[in-house]
This record gives sequence, C-alpha cells and structure tokens, in this order.
Amino acid sequence: MEPGRKGFDVSASAEPRDVIDASTDAAAVISGDGVVVGWTRGAQALLGYLAREVAGRPAARLLAMPADPLRAAGIAERCRAGMGWSGLIHVRHRDGHRVEIHLRVSAAFGIDEKECFLVSAREQRPQWTVGRSNLDGFLTRSPVGMAVMDLDLRYVWLNDTLERFGGVPREQRLGRRLSELLPGLQADTLEGLMRKVLATGEPVTDYEYAGWSWADPHRQHAYSTSFFPLVDAGGSVTALGYMVLDVTERWHARQLLSLVNEAGTSIGRTLDVLRTAQELADFSVPRFADFVIVDVLEPVLSTEGHGTWLTDAGPAPARPAMRRAGLQSVREGCPEAVAQVGDEVDFLPPPGDVNLLISGEPIHIPVLDPSDAAWVAEQPVRAARIREFGLHSLISVPMRARNTALGLTTFARSLNPVPFGPDDVLLAQELVARAAVCVDNARRYTREHTAAVTLQRSLLPHVLAGGTAVDVASSYLPADPTGGVGGDWFDVIPLSGARVGLVIGDVVGHGITAAASMGRLRTAVQTLADMDLPPDELLAHLDDLVLRLSEEDDRDPATRTTATFVGATCLYAVYDPVTRRCAMARAGHPPPVVVAPDGYAHFPEIPAGPPLGLGGMAFEATEIELPENSLFGLYTNGLIGGIGQDVESGMSRLGEALAQSGTDLGTLCTAVVEQLVPAPQPDDIALLLARTRTLGPDRVASWEVPADPAAVGHVRNEATRRVAEWGLGDELAMTTELIVSELVTNAVRYADSPIRLRLLRDARLTCEVADASSTAPRLRHARSTDEGGRGLFLVAQLAHRWGARYTDEGKIIWAEQEIP
Repeated sequence: MEPGRKGFDVSASAEPRDVIDASTDAAAVISGDGVVVGWTRGAQALLGYLAREVAGRPAARLLAMPADPLRAAGIAERCRAGMGWSGLIHVRHRDGHRVEIHLRVSAAFGIDEKECFLVSAREQRPQWTVGRSNLDGFLTRSPVGMAVMDLDLRYVWLNDTLERFGGVPREQRLGRRLSELLPGLQADTLEGLMRKVLATGEPVTDYEYAGWSWADPHRQHAYSTSFFPLVDAGGSVTALGYMVLDVTERWHARQLLSLVNEAGTSIGRTLDVLRTAQELADFSVPRFADFVIVDVLEPVLSTEGHGTWLTDAGPAPARPAMRRAGLQSVREGCPEAVAQVGDEVDFLPPPGDVNLLISGEPIHIPVLDPSDAAWVAEQPVRAARIREFGLHSLISVPMRARNTALGLTTFARSLNPVPFGPDDVLLAQELVARAAVCVDNARRYTREHTAAVTLQRSLLPHVLAGGTAVDVASSYLPADPTGGVGGDWFDVIPLSGARVGLVIGDVVGHGITAAASMGRLRTAVQTLADMDLPPDELLAHLDDLVLRLSEEDDRDPATRTTATFVGATCLYAVYDPVTRRCAMARAGHPPPVVVAPDGYAHFPEIPAGPPLGLGGMAFEATEIELPENSLFGLYTNGLIGGIGQDVESGMSRLGEALAQSGTDLGTLCTAVVEQLVPAPQPDDIALLLARTRTLGPDRVASWEVPADPAAVGHVRNEATRRVAEWGLGDELAMTTELIVSELVTNAVRYADSPIRLRLLRDARLTCEVADASSTAPRLRHARSTDEGGRGLFLVAQLAHRWGARYTDEGKIIWAEQEIP
C-alpha cells in the first residue's frame, strides 16, 4: 500500500469526516455478504453503472485495486460494532478509467432480517498546489499594489504595481516611510490609519482618498487602500500588509455625478435670469473651473416679444448682441474679465462662428495658446489677459433650452494645472443644460409676470374720486415675484344721489389669467353698480357671471389646458352721505374695518356669504350708520394673513394701526401696509380707505307732493326758489324748473303715492322724484305728430346723466346737472 494512503486500513478514522449528504453523494446499500442491494442515481452519476447492472452482484467487482479480504473483514467488524469507517479507495468507472473516491461505511443495520451497510462516496479531486513561481507572479503582476511595512511603518517589500503607482523606484522606497516619499498622498492620514491597525489588530478596508504622485504629477488620482496586520505563529503582530488600487475613473465618475446632483439644488433657486446665471458661475468656481463667464443674448433679458432666437428659425445675426450675466473667478475681483456683469459683450471663441449658439456643440480647447493667430486677430485684449493670468484650457458651451438659443457659458482653468478632458466637456454640458432650463423658465416667467403686472395695473383705477361723500386713499402692493401676480382689485364708483360705491375683491389664482379675470369682474361691478343695484343683488348677479365665465372656459378648447376661472371673493358697500347709512354685502371676503371718530376700531358683523362662483346660495346685506369722519377700510386677505400670522391676529393689528389719529389718509394707508407687511409676501395686497363726510341740511331740500296735477306748479316754484337761494345761477334754475316739471308730472300722472321731490347740492345738482310704483320709465322718441311722450327725452337732453333706482318703497327717478 502506498505511503499515506488509508485504503482499507482499519486503523484509519472510525468516524466519517463529515455528515453524509444523500443529495450530492453517491450512495449504495451492500449486504453482509458483499452483494449490492441498493443503488442511487448519485452512484450512477459517479461510476456510470445503471442500477440493474450492479444490483444483486458482488460489490468487489467495482474495485480497481487488489482485494484484501482480511482488512475488509476488519472494517465489517468495526461497522457491526456501531463505529463505521471512512477512507480513500480506487474504483473502476463503467468506461474503464480509475476513480479515486472518499468512501464512508455506516454502522450495520438490518433489512428483512439481513445484515446491510450504507456506503456513500464522493470523488476525491486532486488539490492544486501553488508553486513559488506562481506565487511570485501573483504578487508582482497583480493589478493591485501591495506592500509590507515594518512596525515603524517603513517599506520592507512592495510589488511592481505599487512602484508604478507612486513613481518612486523600489530602491528608494525600501527602508523609508510613505510620508518621506509621497507627501501629496495624504501621507499623515494614511500613516495614522496604519498605526491604528497595528494597535488594534483590526483591518481597515477600502479607504478612498485623492492625491498627487510622481508617476503623474499633473493629474490627481484616487486610490482605494486596505491595511491589515501580519502575525506570526504565536499571534503576535510582526508587520503591516498594505494593498492599494487605482480607482481614479470610478472616483471621477462619482465626483461628476455628485457635482451634477449638487448643481440641481444650487442653480435655479430663483426665477431671475441674472441671478440664475450668477449661480452657475458661483457653483462652477472653484469646483470645476478657475474662471467662468456667462453671457446671455440681449433678447433674453427683454420683457417684450419672444425674447430669443428659435434655433430652427433661420440664420442668426452676424455678431450677436449679448450681455454679461454671470462672472466668477478664483482671483478676487475677476481680473481676467474684459467685461463686467451688465456690460454688453459679443464674445465668441475663435473662429467666432455665430452658428455655435445655434448648433449647441461645445468648443473644447485643451491647450489654450494666446499667441494663436485667431486669438490675436479676433480677441487681442482677451489674448493678453489669457497670457497674463495663465489661462491654459477652455470650454465654451452654448446655452440652449426648448429649441431656443439663450447665450454662451465659458469655463477656463489657470491655477488648476489639469487641462479639461472629454469627461469635463460632458460635465460642462450637463451644468449648462440644467442652468439653461432654469434661465428659460426665469425668462418666460419674467415676461409673463411683467405682462400680468402691466395688465393688472392698467385695470386698476388710476384716480380715485369719492365726490363729496368720502375722502379716499388706496395702496396696492404686488406679490413677491416668486408668488406670481394675483387678482386683487378695488374701485370707488360714484352713484346717484351723492352716494358712492366701494368695492374690493380677490380673484383666485395668479398670473395673467387672474389679472384678466380681475379686469372682467371690475368691469362687471361698474356696470351693475350703474344700475343702482343693492349690494346683495349686485353680488348675486356677479356670482352668475362668474359661473357663466367658468362654464365658457370649460367649453373652450383653447383654455381647457390652462387655468380657468375658478372663483373670487368680493365685498361691495354703498354709502349715502345724506342718511350716513352704509349698506354692504360680502362674498367670502374679509369684513371691513370701521374706525369711529373717537378712534375705536371694530369689524362689523356681516354675513360672510359664499365666494363667487359657487352658485345656488343667497347673499345678505347689512346696513350700519357711519358718523361723519368715520374711517371705513376694505382690504384683501394678503394684508391680514401673511406668513407666520393667523387671520384674527392680523385683523387685530390692522385695527390698531388704523386707529392712529391726526394722520393724512394717504400717508396712513401707506404706513399701515408697510407696518403690517414689512417683507415681500406671496400674495398681492390691497387696502382701500374712505373717510366719510355728510351732506348737511343746508345742501338738501325735499318736498312731499300730493297726487294732484295742480301741485306740480307749486313744487316747481319751490325748487326754482331753492336753486336761486343756493346761488347756482339763472340758467341752472331754468333747466331745473323744466326737469322738476317733467319728472313730477310723470309721477303724478302714472305712479302711486306717496311722491316726494328732493334736491341735492354736492359736486352736481341732483333732482330726485320718488314714488311708490315699481314701473320702470322708458325713454321714447316721439314722432312729430305725437302730442306727448317727450318728457324723459327732454330730461335726457338737459341733464348730464339720468336714471332710475329701486327701493323697498318703489323707485326713484333722478337727473344730475353740472354746476357751472
């Protein structure tokens, strides 16, 4: 028997080396007289015999070694004793070749009163041994740098790869420390990690760092290192193992990805073109470049027209007009720049083809030569700056978004000695592409915001006149540009009978849609107010209008994809200086604030009513008395519901601010807005203040008129006499006589009692005839043959304006005349 072979040696281990795995091992059952009685598929796979070819036959015929009956009997005895046996034997495969197997025999057991043994086997494959030459090749040719350091952290061995990484010959490394050879590789930090490994015995794996080496002194490399202790047979640490892998490409890719992700949060934080351009420049220096300029086309900064070139709209101008929008440098004051932010520029890197802005392809100049003829001829001043500050590498990337040319961004390096590479060009394109989308968004927003502000301001009243009823002042504060233009509006509407209508509202939403909707509602309110409708009825008609406008927007395909009219809030009040009564109603709007002459501020309890646009709900009017010199304030929710405060506290602060005495109304209005809203808000703010006046008895005259035609002459004379007493002139007295005669005659003839005549002298002379009838008067154009029908036509010719309004008791026909 060969030395070291166990074979059938009964002195071999009596216990199996490992647990029998019937799922992978070959197995067979052999009777006590050596006949195969069971054969598994694993055995078939191992030796190639089918079960029918071996079952019932002696197992000895499978051996590929001389039989040894004595040892076989000894193994059987051990197994009968319950101890089992294992060892190496040779068997014959069905195709004739020898197979060395590791055989395991179980303790004996019985089947149908017959003694049997379970035999399992696994092929014994030869173990490969590493020769010294292979081991040397593994250590020296491995792509991983390896070294062994002594306990003083001095090199005692290193492979060729590590020598190549550092660029320091092996002879100069041995016996010296890393910090003495490569100080640009964070040597102090690495040696600190080595000492920690030696002290704790715990390895450090995959520590990444970046640095410079003599192998490539002009480019920064990144490395992944691992340190582990080397121990002797007694477990004592005798040296340190050191492995390093160049992961520059992976590191660079991760850095680029991180840079792009960081750019997404640092560029485009505002909707302002110039700030976005400056953010791009600030972000890129010094992370990516040493000097960055961002130039945008002049139309980009314009708020008129399209504002840019469409890249498919034909050739661009020979020399584009651009403006410097962003500038940054590692040198204080950006001395490399020829133009500063805000200056007009026309810089295009040579060859200076304007199609660069349209094509979108970047220009990459890895090595910038200021003595190049193209630079000297086209950009002599810039060539001088390039030479003076050592700019050595350049990338110019057109700024384009949504098929639109926006400008040009140029990156340059000077202090960083590494020239721009192809990966840097891709990064520059990604940075500029992200910034271009933000610039285009800002450009579009600025243009729309400017249009919306212009539209809104054109729709708001330029001059407010409260007549003799009230003194008025207003303040309007646009929203912060990031919030968009809102739909706040207000108005003061002169009404008949020296009354005045005060209205304020807020359209839901922002932008041009909200501003346009505000204009439609303001026009509608003016029209409805001219009909002398009570506040609750006016809001009901306005609610119907908003519903109709919303339905029209929903049906119109052109507006279906944009913001539709979704509703508004409104408050409408009518003040009568004769009675000092103020009737008002509101549709989801904050209540007015009233400051009495003694300085007491309160908010009248008015039913809130639903916002305009809901439909199906009624509005309720409330009437209060306002003493002379009362302050009546209307406002939008932006004034009381700003950031960081609730509505109730905002209303309380508003009341306290308006209670200031002895302040001019216009000054008070401005001061209150500044006090309550010290910082820009995301919503528009409107405040309308009115200080009430009264029309005293000396300027009002009234007469009860009996329902008798004979009474017309009497009241006509009384009215004429009162006009004369007021010193309004003979001509006005004569026209007043005619108007009174016609209106009173119509009331006596066609209307019901009681009938009352009233004259009001304020900015105009107003004649009013009230009756108990609700029949509307109708202006007729009488024919030449008609005997009547010319009364109201005559009144319309003599009066500045005339009309009718309805009251709870009936109606009032009124006519106004200008006072010379």
